[in-house]
Amino acid sequence: MAPRYQIRADYDAHTIVVYQAYPPAIADAALRAGRFVEPFSFHRMTWIKPSILWLMHRSNWARKPGQERVLAVRMKRDGWEEALSRAALTTADPAVVAGAAVHVQWDPERSLRGAALNHYSIQVGISRHLTRTFAEEWIVGLSDLTPQVRKAASLVRGAHAARGRRLLPAERAYPLPRALENRLVPGA
Repeated sequence: MAPRYQIRADYDAHTIVVYQAYPPAIADAALRAGRFVEPFSFHRMTWIKPSILWLMHRSNWARKPGQERVLAVRMKRDGWEEALSRAALTTADPAVVAGAAVHVQWDPERSLRGAALNHYSIQVGISRHLTRTFAEEWIVGLSDLTPQVRKAASLVRGAHAARGRRLLPAERAYPLPRALENRLVPGA
């Protein structure tokens, strides 16, 4: 059984993969440039999610209007952890949340078929004050997972859920530094 609050992600020694869903215009421009460029907005909060299944729930497997393209965003782990070090839980005092450069919320993790699970997945909102840093300093690569997730969705809707699951990136528990865990994990 998974711990109630745990970051599960695809990561290596230096990077972590987070996911975002965008309309085609933003995704195409970003993939061409190898980084986020206009029409991506640098003037609003952008939410990143290390859980592919949570994003599949949120974007309806890349079918929700405005979220038709799923990008895997590989970012530096030190950037990820810097963002987390500047975060406030969205359940904190509203004045603290309003002044935070990064927002963290925990939402029920999702099963392959979208059911809410008994453990939580982290969602990280990077404010407009840090979006350029995120886009220009922390990101090391972008890839389009849209065809892969659409094929997985088709298999999941059919009788081949296990085959669909194998098309999705593998995730494992992320070793969150103790100081960050104490700040961001409820009850830690």
